[in-house]
Formats: sequence, C-alpha cells, structure tokens
Amino acid sequence: MGRLAEKRAFVTAAGAGIGRATALAFAREGALVTATDIDEDALASLKQEAPAIATARLDVRDGAAVAAALAGAAPDILFNCAGFVHHGTILEMGDSDWEFSWDLNVTSMVRTIRAALPGMLERGSGTIINMASVASSIRGVPNRFAYGATKAAVIGLTKAIAADYVAAGIRAHAICPGTVESPSLEGRINAQPDPVAARAAFIARQPMGRLGKPEEVAVLAVYLASEEASYTTGQPHIIDGGWSN
Repeated sequence: MGRLAEKRAFVTAAGAGIGRATALAFAREGALVTATDIDEDALASLKQEAPAIATARLDVRDGAAVAAALAGAAPDILFNCAGFVHHGTILEMGDSDWEFSWDLNVTSMVRTIRAALPGMLERGSGTIINMASVASSIRGVPNRFAYGATKAAVIGLTKAIAADYVAAGIRAHAICPGTVESPSLEGRINAQPDPVAARAAFIARQPMGRLGKPEEVAVLAVYLASEEASYTTGQPHIIDGGWSN
C-alpha cells in the first residue's frame, strides 16, 4: 500500500512538467488521480503511460468549468499546478499580460480551492498544495515582475487558507521551486536569440550546477500530501538547489 492509498487527488496542468510528474507520483503511491489540463494530446499521452489515472480537459480560467469538474468530487488532495511565466519588467508588461498572469497564476487557484474546500470541510480533512516559486516574496528575479508578484500572492493565499482552516483538518502548502527542466522552460529558452547561451545562464545561476527535475518536485508533493506531513501547514517549501541561500 502506498502513502496515498485510496486518497482522491485532483491535479491541474497535469499534461507536462511538474504537474505530470506529480500525477504519476501520486498514482504510484496509491492515490485515485484525476489529471486535468487544456492540452488533450498531453492528457492522452499521460493516460497511455498510466491507464489508472482519470483524465479530463479543464481550463482553470473558466469558473463554471472548474465548479463542474469538482462538483461532488471532494478530493482529499488538491494540487494546483497551472501557471504562466511572463518575461519582462513592469515597464515591459502590458495590462493584458498582468491580467492574464494574475488570472492563471492566482485566481485559478481561488476557483479550484473554493470548489474543493466545502467537501474537504464536510469530511474534516484535506490537503491543498499550490505551486508557487522561489521567484516570489522569497527572491526577486530580474525580468519576472508579473510572475514574481503573482507567485508571492500564491504564498499569501496559501498561508491564509492554512490559518482559516487549520482547526477544521485542512492543511495548505506552497511549493517553491527554482529552475526546473520542463516543456515550459524549454519553450522560453528556445524563444531567446541564443538558446544555448540562455540555457547556460539558467544553469550558471544554480549553485548545484544543474537544473531541477520535475520528479524531484513530485517527491516533495507526495510528502506534503501524505500523513507524514500531518504537522505541517501554511509554509512555502523551497526546492531550488540552493539558489535562494
């Protein structure tokens, strides 16, 4: 029996990267996983890799769709992984960039938590794990204004949920990675004029001399979702290879 045996887990942005690695890790630990994403091809690939995982297309920016997806589901574990990395300073960011970043990185989590929390409260237990970042209130990172501001908000909302519902059996956590290998990172690297130099720069800023792996973040998510972390709530959990030291 795994550490999450028979626990119902709901994962957003599960098609690739950290979300996918965590959905697979949850399933290996015995959880009954519902994996969601807007990328149906990625979900089909995930389903092929792990047939026991239930998959569903979900746009977390659609409040009605989120409410419908979680109606009556009452997951034991909610893992909010959907997000977007905007590149630029405050002067290089338009209103639409800010609005999109805020909606996807912060408000989407409000939507899923608001939909999942009543069932958790009725049951008297539940774990909410939100994907934040070291680029947040933990560390200022150049050219990450919108991203850093929204991820700082994720830490704040996680602490607020934890404080409001700790006595009701709800735990809330924020995971704060450094730079992790992912399709999102690859896309941002390849969009640079010199992708080779861009990748080297990402690696150079990591004290360990390498990028993180999605599977390493997934291990932390499994721990936070398990009873092993039953005395932990409301904290940003840094996994960044020493970048923020």
